Amino acid sequence: MQDNATEVTAAGIARMAGVGRAAVSNWRRRHADFPRPVGGTETSPSFALAEVESWLRRQGKLAEVPLRERVWQQLSGHPDGPVTALIHAGCALLLIHDRPPVWLELSAGSDERLAQMLPGALREVFTPRFGPEPATNTPQTVNTPGAAPASAADTPSAVNAVHSTTPPSPHPAVHTPTGPELLPSVPLLRGVAELAAELGARQTFEFLLGRHLDANPRQYTLTPADLAGLMADLAGPARTVLDPACGTGALLRAAANRPDQKLYAQDSAPELAALTTLRLALHTWSTVRGATGDSLRADAHPQLRADAVLCHPPFNERNWGHDELAYDPRWEYGFPARTESELAWVQHALARLKDGGAGVLLMPPAAASRRSGRRIRADLLRRGALRAVIALPVGAAPPYNIPLHLWVLRRPERAPAQPEVLLVDVGQFAGEGRGGPDWRAVREAVLDAWQAFGRPGRFTERPGLARALPVIELLDDDVDLAPARHLPPPTAADGAEQLTAVRELLGETLRLTADLTPHRADAAHPARWPLTTIGELARGGALMLRTGGNGGHARVPVLTDHDVLSGTGPSGTLPESDEEAVLTEPGDVVVPVLGGGSVARVIDTTTAGAALGRNLVLLRPDPAALDPWFLAGFLRGTANNRQASSYASTATRLDVRRLQLPRLPPDEQRRYGERFHALDEFERALRHAGRLGEQVVRGMYDGLTDGTVAPD
Repeated sequence: MQDNATEVTAAGIARMAGVGRAAVSNWRRRHADFPRPVGGTETSPSFALAEVESWLRRQGKLAEVPLRERVWQQLSGHPDGPVTALIHAGCALLLIHDRPPVWLELSAGSDERLAQMLPGALREVFTPRFGPEPATNTPQTVNTPGAAPASAADTPSAVNAVHSTTPPSPHPAVHTPTGPELLPSVPLLRGVAELAAELGARQTFEFLLGRHLDANPRQYTLTPADLAGLMADLAGPARTVLDPACGTGALLRAAANRPDQKLYAQDSAPELAALTTLRLALHTWSTVRGATGDSLRADAHPQLRADAVLCHPPFNERNWGHDELAYDPRWEYGFPARTESELAWVQHALARLKDGGAGVLLMPPAAASRRSGRRIRADLLRRGALRAVIALPVGAAPPYNIPLHLWVLRRPERAPAQPEVLLVDVGQFAGEGRGGPDWRAVREAVLDAWQAFGRPGRFTERPGLARALPVIELLDDDVDLAPARHLPPPTAADGAEQLTAVRELLGETLRLTADLTPHRADAAHPARWPLTTIGELARGGALMLRTGGNGGHARVPVLTDHDVLSGTGPSGTLPESDEEAVLTEPGDVVVPVLGGGSVARVIDTTTAGAALGRNLVLLRPDPAALDPWFLAGFLRGTANNRQASSYASTATRLDVRRLQLPRLPPDEQRRYGERFHALDEFERALRHAGRLGEQVVRGMYDGLTDGTVAPD
């Protein structure tokens, strides 16, 4: 009965059967016995998962729903919402992780018995892991006047969420759900346990959480794993670590590297606080203290003095508590202006550190130079609390269009006699497009400068990269801490030599481009070939069709749709999970499905082995039946793409199965393939020449304006 309550959308059915959404629409029209909608809306209906699975199997379109997909569909279609389902799954996985015999004994009985007995078993796990629960376990929900009633998805039953006109007080992040609350989740929990037997409890939760985050990208601000690792390394080894705005827990996961640690997490979003607490408990054997509440207004850890504080706070918040917190003792360095919420988080972090403790915060660049915060910045510098400001490359973290800063703090044990601050700018390591920065270079440059700054003796200045500046030189009317404004430019010799090398490479590339220019096009009568479609070729076995982007191993390079459109190498990441990603092979043809462009890319040896990213379709032709360059070339035809595309108000989507291909013998395919291959080489050379030309132009402007290049 409970399993029938799980609903699945048309997109979920398409993923289960390995087809496009258009195929699901066709099945609904053509088959009278296709399951009827049980929910959703007229334009986006939902169907009972069990009925869909049975129909697909009867039609021979599905041998068996993969276990991962079945569990995900149960979670996403849970009657109380996916967040509640994910929290219940995390609770069960923690029991499986910590006390597997207990789970085996409980799950041997009926669903009703499992739901009834599970809360007691969970309490025995939660108490040593999270601390004792409050006396009451009754969720309270007080709706703001005039607001719509909260839905089950908005207020997970496993989280004690409070919505009211007064600031919420902190609560433990995870509460033991009751038997009636757990009963609708029992089929999901059994599936989760089965999946954990394959993957492990931690990997199963990471898979499900990654899928949920990937399905709701606009609801969550994520801290990239590379950035989280850098911040943890800057803070150094720590026995007690606090993240007062923990989000999905990336920073605390990066810092969790020893069993005797204590991790403290708090977030104003109840669902994030609960998910992160469970995630950390599955990730480490450290003590985890998670709490729900706004850390500025309702600090859950007021007595804590941590070794390290890591934080990615919300930016540019006007309603951070300015009016009600005017006399708060945390404002040791000055009362932040209403527009300076980030400086409130800085002082909150310092207040929760023990003497000598380190804090690392991700900050917007404006916080280093806004006039409204200059007095607080000056006092932080004078007293030695602000130790370093590090300008990151564009694309390091959301929002990806601005170069964010890292502020490294140290709670001073005593005021330094001659304080200095380290200023670092690693903006030069920005990557192309949306690929993100060169994290290896960023990490090496930042940590090398930070470690050298901490050693006795005078810091050796690194032009264009790092400089240790006496605080007295910054205490002017602006107290501007933007590193780029205080770092000397790179040495003239290095800049001129690099510009000369780029110019020579540009000349070689232009000569190659001229050699690759297509020869004169001869006129021909329009061809009238017999046509087939990609869908027909896939059904006939001439090629294999795969889609990507649901998850994969964290260290596998990912080919994104932007990489395919711009002709660059793999630059993306997938949500971390143990799900097998679709890996490319030489001769594969990759096609983007969004954006309306006529693009197809043949995978070569330099890009083989990359995982397939979202919004991409991979075609793997049988070499005996199809030449890959012939296939890719005809897929790029403008008319071909137009007839295979569908249009919404804001996007164009390509149905790859509808793309057409002429039926030609192998020799004729190779003739066309050779010409298409030559066009691809010409296109790559043009792109490379364009990028080199931009570097030469920018280098000449910079050299002429900073005096390192003579105008003659």
